Amino acid sequence: MNEIVSVDWLEQHLNDDDLIILDASLPSTIGGTKSAHQDLTIKGARFFDLKNNFTNKNSNFPNTIPTPQQFEIECRKLGINNSSKIIIFDNLGIYSSPRAWWLLKLMGHPNVHVLNGGLPEWMANDYPTVKRVDKNYELGNFKSDFNKSKVKSYEEVLENVKSKIFTIVDARSEGRFLGIENEPRKHLKSGSIPESISVPYKSVLENGKFKSEAELKSILKEVSSNSKEIAFSCGSGMTACIVMLASEMVFKTGQNIYDGSWTEWAEKQNLKVEAD
Repeated sequence: MNEIVSVDWLEQHLNDDDLIILDASLPSTIGGTKSAHQDLTIKGARFFDLKNNFTNKNSNFPNTIPTPQQFEIECRKLGINNSSKIIIFDNLGIYSSPRAWWLLKLMGHPNVHVLNGGLPEWMANDYPTVKRVDKNYELGNFKSDFNKSKVKSYEEVLENVKSKIFTIVDARSEGRFLGIENEPRKHLKSGSIPESISVPYKSVLENGKFKSEAELKSILKEVSSNSKEIAFSCGSGMTACIVMLASEMVFKTGQNIYDGSWTEWAEKQNLKVEAD
């Protein structure tokens, strides 16, 4: 199977053995965009609570990956088994679902895919939805197998400014990358990590879906032509996964994330907005 699946594919496979649908929707984007379908979900979907259950609450930075132990416990609560075939979606089309996809891959689950277009595309095809409600599931047997090599630390990124072993691909807007647009976290300056490449996450999407393979290859040509290892970054590790997934779909460039992203870099580099 491909990394993404269509809503038509999902509708035809809803009754497959071991299929689990995960709803990884967030209340809003970092910029405040909200879905028009806040309380709706695909029938049978289980809520993958990124903000509360699949984030390390002890971290000083947002959206930090949870410990393998925490991840394993929460997956088991959702009834996820090692044999589960997982389809993930969100209610903005493509926003938070790639983050959930990456986390599952990071923790050793190979059979996981993103629903292209998410809930809006599902509804546009008149496929059934229900109101989201909390449910308890029979505990699964999921076992974490954390691949630490896919996570770049601040120290590694700092050293890389000198060694240039890998290349950072930044998924924030071009304005934030160039330092001419404000960061959502108002106390931080915008700008970019030295030697990084700008590929805004919105550039790989159209109407809430990934662009065609040909378009993605053109947009990501600077990434694909880079002979170094690639690591993806953004503001806090969320939208980096969108560009990473697009790149993985067409070039298999790897699934490495600088999880602290610009928030950690700017904090530790003391790139603060001075108070008036």
